[in-house]
Order: sequence, then C-alpha cells, then structure tokens
Amino acid sequence: MKLEEANSKRVLRDWMRLPWSIYAGDANWIPHLKQDIEKVFDPARNKLFRPDPATGKAGEAVRWVLYDDGGRAIGRIAAFINPRTAWSEKQPTGGVGFFECINDQRAANLLFDAARDWLHARGMQAMDGPINFGDRNMFWGLLIENFTDPPIYGTNYNPPYYRGLLEAYGFQVWFNQLFFKRSVKVPAQPIFHRKYNQLANDPEIRIHDSTGRTVEQIASDFCTVYNDAWVDHENHKPMEAATALKIVKAMKPVMDPRLLIFIRHKDRPIAMYISLPELNEIFRHVNGDLNWLGKLKFLWHKWRGTVKTMTGIVFGVAKPWQGKGLEGALIVFAEKNIVHRNLYRDTILTWIGDFNPRMIKVCENLDAVNYRTLATFRYLFDRSLPFERHPILEKKEK
Repeated sequence: MKLEEANSKRVLRDWMRLPWSIYAGDANWIPHLKQDIEKVFDPARNKLFRPDPATGKAGEAVRWVLYDDGGRAIGRIAAFINPRTAWSEKQPTGGVGFFECINDQRAANLLFDAARDWLHARGMQAMDGPINFGDRNMFWGLLIENFTDPPIYGTNYNPPYYRGLLEAYGFQVWFNQLFFKRSVKVPAQPIFHRKYNQLANDPEIRIHDSTGRTVEQIASDFCTVYNDAWVDHENHKPMEAATALKIVKAMKPVMDPRLLIFIRHKDRPIAMYISLPELNEIFRHVNGDLNWLGKLKFLWHKWRGTVKTMTGIVFGVAKPWQGKGLEGALIVFAEKNIVHRNLYRDTILTWIGDFNPRMIKVCENLDAVNYRTLATFRYLFDRSLPFERHPILEKKEK
C-alpha cells in the first residue's frame, strides 16, 4: 500500500471520486456535492484558513489518498486544525474527516496514522472524527444506527463496518448525534391546539410564516430569537446581524418561505421554527455535481415539487417564554398551513447532541422520535490518559 498527499490533479481527482467505488451498488447513498466539498478546502472561501482574531493562529488542512499495490485508490482522509476550537479543549484537539476506506484495518490504520502524525507535529494531542473543517451542520459524524434510510443533505453516510475500523484503532465515542423525525400523520396533541388557540386570540401575539417578507426582515427576526433563546447557555456567543443576514441569504435559493415560522409579541419575535425543503431528495438526481446539467435538474425537480420532506434547521423560543407551550403552537401552525395543504409529509430535525437534554426533551414533547444516530469520536494521542465523554450542557448559573 502507498499513501500519497492530495496535492496534484491526479491525486485530488482520485480523492474526490473514491466514494463512488466504496458505495457502488448502495441505493441509499447520495454523494455530497463536489462544490460543497471543494469550498471546505479552498482558502479563498473557507475563513478558517485565515488567522483567528482570538488566537492569532490560522487553520491548516491536508488530504491523503491510499493506493493498493496495483495503484487502485482504496482509502482517503483529511486532517485539519480549526483555529477557533483546537485550543478550547482540555488538550489541543485537531480533526479528521471525509474518511472513506475499504473494509481493511491495516488500510484504515495507515490513514489514521498519517492524520495523527501530521496533527501531532503541529502541537495537537487528540483528534476528533469524522468531522468537518467548518460548521457542525455539514459533514459531521459517523453513522452508527439506521443504515436503511438515505442521508439528509450535508450529513454523513457510511457502511456499518466503519465504526469497527475507528474503534479498533482506538477512537471512542465523544458524543452521539441524535436525529429526530416527526411524521405529519401524527396530529398535534390537544394541549398544543389549546395553546395555539390561546395565542391566536391574544391581540398582542401574532403567528406567521415568512411569505412576502424580505431577506433582511427574516434575518433580523432570526437573529433576535436566536440570541434571546440561547442567552443562558454556556459558551454562547451572541449572533451578529451581519452573520444572520449571511445565513438567510445562503438559504434563499432553496428556502420555502412557508417553512419559516415565527411568533411575535408586540411585534418582537419570540419564537421560531425554521425548516428547509430536504435537498437530498433533489440532489440524489445530480450525482454529486451541481454543474450546469446538475443545476438544470435541480430547477426541474424544485419546480415539479419533488421534495416532500422538511428538514428542521432551528427551533428556538426566547428565554422569558420558554416552558409556556410555544413550541406546540408552532407545530399546530405548521399543521394547519403546511400539512393540511399536503405540501410536505415529514419533518426531520437536524442533529442534537446527547449532551443537550433540554433540546432532546423538547423534541420528545413534540412527538418526534429519534430515528437515526451518528457519533463524533475522539482519539487521545497519549493512550494512558483517561477518556472523558462530552460534558452535559447546562444552563448558566445566575
């Protein structure tokens, strides 16, 4: 076997195309978009390559392809250092991701060794994986439960044997990532309807979707609820208006304004339920490449209403209003205005870490079920150190 760094056109091409051989014949697999992956490793588009204002350090990333003795690509991996998070753990911690490999422990070990040695040479003492060199909503985690459903957009999918490859090397589960699903066939509980009716009859309360609202208005509402909802969480950093606007502008080409629902009190947004059409129901038809042909296919399937699943992106309630049933009211509004019009069939919520019991309880109260689990693993370079799971997320003490 031979390991090559992906720094030439040939090896980069092999790195990008390897998954097609790993998942040949797997009807559930939907390839990540080539364009999304390229952004991760492009210093011009990934701000993590720039020096972080807090640490003064810039991010780094590297990729490798593993070839067998006949020159066939049989594995790949990436390693990276996120300057915003690497020094925030008990030990400096880098990341590995985009791991793909044949079912061969020796091959996997060669890939993990390369990542470990590269990270160790740069001062890291542990590595998490498989994760993204970027935000947690994309390319994050290893699928460990439910291999029968296709992945949702941006989430990882892998053969069941990958877990064995990681654990045999020494990786351990740092936290589980729980995906919840709520079927529209399950009616909202009567208590939710009572709360909805109570709010609907309150002249100071308004529940609405985002039809007819501008990107700037949506971003302002999103930013307000986000900051008011998570203000008491540890390590919470307030979202800036410019960041919220950037997020909403990125969603604009694919969003359905009927799926962006807010509750207002005296015109101040106090709760939100933000969903997007599940893009993988379209992207499964573009074979991982949103080139001109892929874009035409995307527009065609968007026009004909191919997507029947909603992906919940954010569910938030301002701190003073938490525990008062607003989550249920948002569900009833969606039932009345989306479900009854037969626009979508199911809602899938983006993952919640098992370290966040409050949000897990919210999902369970809404009759959502944990239908799929991924996991983030951690490997400590010093094998004599005790392993610790991710701490449970607690409220800030007043």
